[in-house]
Amino acid sequence: MAYKFQEDIATADISVKATGKDLTELFQSMADAFVKICAEPESVKPEIKKEVRLEHTDIEKLMFNFLEELVFMKDAEPMVFNEIEVKVTKGNIFQLHAELIGDSIKPGKQILNMDVKAVTLHRFFVKKTKHGWETEVIFDI
Repeated sequence: MAYKFQEDIATADISVKATGKDLTELFQSMADAFVKICAEPESVKPEIKKEVRLEHTDIEKLMFNFLEELVFMKDAEPMVFNEIEVKVTKGNIFQLHAELIGDSIKPGKQILNMDVKAVTLHRFFVKKTKHGWETEVIFDI
């Protein structure tokens, strides 16, 4: 699992490239990056658990919908995450199951980083490579 923050983007955005040997690892890498963008995970107690189940025939749309769901959960609850566990399977369609573990936002008790406002489609892709899978996502912060 690996992700890398890109430097060549506007200051109101953050770009992340993630890789994985399979789809589960790819989605897990992007989830790990999302957790780190929002807060320092070790400062967030595992008090709340939420589940996300999504499916789609298109892997790019599944990635986009998953990340939008993370932004929604962050804002609707409001919460930050200590950990996100992801599993992606492929049958007739791609299916995602994720467990979001975190806590309500508590400024002063947690080390908060950036507030992700949205997932953008600028430079967005998910593709299979000879070593596995790769994606790039730009978040509006």
